[in-house]
Amino acid sequence: MPLLSVLTTSYNREEYLAEAIESVLASSFTDFEYIIVDDGSTENILAIAKYYEKVDSRIKVYVNEKNLGDYPNRNKAAGYAKGKYIKYLDTDDIMYRHCLEVMMYSMEKYPEAGFGLSAKGDEKEPYPVCISPREIYIEHFGDYGHFNRAPGSAIIKRQAFEEVGGFSGARYTGDIELWFTLAQKYSMVKFPLDLYWARSHNNQEKVMEKKTNKPETRKALIKKFLESPYCPIDAQEIKLSFGRKIKQSIGRII
Repeated sequence: MPLLSVLTTSYNREEYLAEAIESVLASSFTDFEYIIVDDGSTENILAIAKYYEKVDSRIKVYVNEKNLGDYPNRNKAAGYAKGKYIKYLDTDDIMYRHCLEVMMYSMEKYPEAGFGLSAKGDEKEPYPVCISPREIYIEHFGDYGHFNRAPGSAIIKRQAFEEVGGFSGARYTGDIELWFTLAQKYSMVKFPLDLYWARSHNNQEKVMEKKTNKPETRKALIKKFLESPYCPIDAQEIKLSFGRKIKQSIGRII
């Protein structure tokens, strides 16, 4: 079995796919399978993916019978994975040659961790660093912003992903919701920023989110997790330590 499953979920954007695939194949870490799941593209995505499937035996291409949407398709891709870890790469992004090697080294160093994220460093200790659920939440609200990361910034232990049920399927907030959920239960490894390059263009989800997603949606999500019985920091600690910041985010202190 491969140690790692790299997952790309595709829907159109054919002009970017080859570059994304080639960035994975150029990785210095090589013990991986590469799963590409197309969500009913109307462009030439499938032909491009199938070409690379013939070139490299680690690549497996699947096509959904019907369009599932972004996060359900991410879950679908994870369902094909056999690796101990899963790593997403979107069709319009590329990973640097050392990306997988850094992430895998960091995760294997801390077997207690359920996931890892590219994160801001500090002066206390060098990367990689493993922090507890309580520390994850404290750092997130203390200006580290751990949960404001796209899937390309992360690597996840497949068992942990499955145990929390994967992505909820909620559009736009699926990333932050998964990090909040994982951090209720699992330690997290911090490794350096900028291990991959996120392309910026007008058709990407984050641009659409800014146009259509209401601030109330994110406020409700944060409130839900802070009021959860599984929240690793208590209400008094939240009020004393992050009251002003959270009050600005969700309107009141729980």
